[in-house]
Amino acid sequence: MRAAANFAWANRQCIAHGVRRAFAAVLRRDADALGLSLVYDVAHNIAKLENHETSSGRARCLVHRKGATRAFPAGHPDVPAAYRALGQPVLVPGDMGRYSFVLIGRAGSMRHAFGSTCHGAGRRMSRGQAVRETRGRDLVAELRRMGVTVRYEGRDTLREEMSEAYKDAAQIVKVCEGADLSRVVAKLTPFVVVKG
Repeated sequence: MRAAANFAWANRQCIAHGVRRAFAAVLRRDADALGLSLVYDVAHNIAKLENHETSSGRARCLVHRKGATRAFPAGHPDVPAAYRALGQPVLVPGDMGRYSFVLIGRAGSMRHAFGSTCHGAGRRMSRGQAVRETRGRDLVAELRRMGVTVRYEGRDTLREEMSEAYKDAAQIVKVCEGADLSRVVAKLTPFVVVKG
């Protein structure tokens, strides 16, 4: 698992490097001058050894977060120093036609969910169902009307990721806030989507 997590981290760094180079080429500016630096990197669907309060007292636990991500509260020693006063940053991607969110971990995450919260809204329909339900629709034109530019490989790739295939991220983060797992600090609107 650690090897896989390291591979995923290296892969994200390579993708980010390629994105920086593409921006530099298109804007005809030096990549460093553009200020396109990494703000935060997080893995999801991973297991970590952590110390938590349990019904038997404090214990070292192997916490497997599948469909979840870490959401430690402000002041927790395992939160990166840059964010410790605020809480663990949480990125909740939405879908290509709606919004995504940035959250921070809250104290309730430790009491109720081993320091965890959601890392996305999850699917409402299978990929195959989404492809069938979009027959005859021009998803590129629909997204363009919403102000979203899309680049994709294969029409089915775009169809299986249509907005309606996913639960509404706003409803999901509202539940997480209500459970004191995390708190919304920013709502993001898509303007470019890459599917491939």
